Amino acid sequence: MHEAIRTMMDRYDLSARDDYVNALREILQEVALLGLWRSKFFEHAAFYGGTSLRVLYGLDRYSEDLDFSLLKPDRSFSLETYGQALKREINSFGFQIEFERKRKSKSTLIESAFLKSNTRQQLIVIEASEELLRDLHPLSNMKIKLDVDIDPPGGFFTETRYVLQPFPFSIRTFSLPDLFAGKLHAVLCRRWKLRVKGRDWYDLVWYISRHPEVRLSHLESRMRQTNDYFEEEPLSAAHLQLLLRIAIDSLDIVKARDEVAPFVRDHRSLDIWSRDFFRDIITRIVPI
Repeated sequence: MHEAIRTMMDRYDLSARDDYVNALREILQEVALLGLWRSKFFEHAAFYGGTSLRVLYGLDRYSEDLDFSLLKPDRSFSLETYGQALKREINSFGFQIEFERKRKSKSTLIESAFLKSNTRQQLIVIEASEELLRDLHPLSNMKIKLDVDIDPPGGFFTETRYVLQPFPFSIRTFSLPDLFAGKLHAVLCRRWKLRVKGRDWYDLVWYISRHPEVRLSHLESRMRQTNDYFEEEPLSAAHLQLLLRIAIDSLDIVKARDEVAPFVRDHRSLDIWSRDFFRDIITRIVPI
């Protein structure tokens, strides 16, 4: 095992196979971010979403995908440009991954690609025991999706954060008030048909308890872009509270808990979830 990867593994409490799988996914994510930095990706884009909170701010839940936004609209942007750099970086640490750009079946403002690898082979690289690997299907694959918003709404600010492993490098990311605006947009406007994304509500609690400031103007820009806000006047704090109460009233608490549970080590943090709980904490959001 590469010595830098061994050091990264020391961060984790590893006992079950899922622990190794989650550690492997996060290590691959961080090595991918290093590869993007080396290829100057962050001169054109910023990191956001749940994984940015996990990597840069210590969010205490696992996250699957890497989400980014261009700094300015560019509908000709393609992740294909960075595919070889990502493969080269990750393979240099002893892993074997493939880069696959997602072919668009319809017009979309999200450019997507996948990092794909054989789960068993990569777990061997990080020295998971044969006992843990015994029942794992040999063709089981791990996928890390990369999404880039190629037509970002305006009104956001970015900042530079530093990651020290596997080697020191920098990442451009949205400021926390703009990250929170993106999360509130997901809470209010994400359309999952009959599914509920409990991870959005978990992150909502995290923001309110640690970084409650939200940039209303950026949230409004996002909502107007997705045709979820039509009012002539700017989005107000009072209107935001109304929209959140409506979302809470329609939230299936049980489904939300069940969806986020696999990503959280301590499920006791979900026991408090109720409509009254969410109605109370949203009043602590600080619009700026």
